[in-house]
Amino acid sequence: AKIDLKAKLERSRQSARECRARKKLRYQYLEELVSSRERAICALREELEMYKQWCMAMDQGKIPSEIKALLTGEEQSKSHQNSTKLAKAGKTETHSNNPCEYHACDNKIGTESFFV
Repeated sequence: AKIDLKAKLERSRQSARECRARKKLRYQYLEELVSSRERAICALREELEMYKQWCMAMDQGKIPSEIKALLTGEEQSKSHQNSTKLAKAGKTETHSNNPCEYHACDNKIGTESFFV
């Protein structure tokens, strides 16, 4: 009976150690997730500020050079796309040229192993 009690206590201690290890991993994962979200928020705020400045410049009758570059780049890419569509009849692109477009595979996070 004493041996069974010692074995039971050891299993209990081992289970507690494993539980603490899982908890530590879970908190590390959550901290990394929060950190990445904070970086994304910061980047979006900077982008928003840039757009606000562009709008203020356009309200004053000035066209920012970045917008001019975007417009001329789009015109060139449209003419290039039209010529390539004729050459590649039937073929389609899998990803757009827009770097801001969201693709589901870009931000996959596996959480299953952390919450077992």
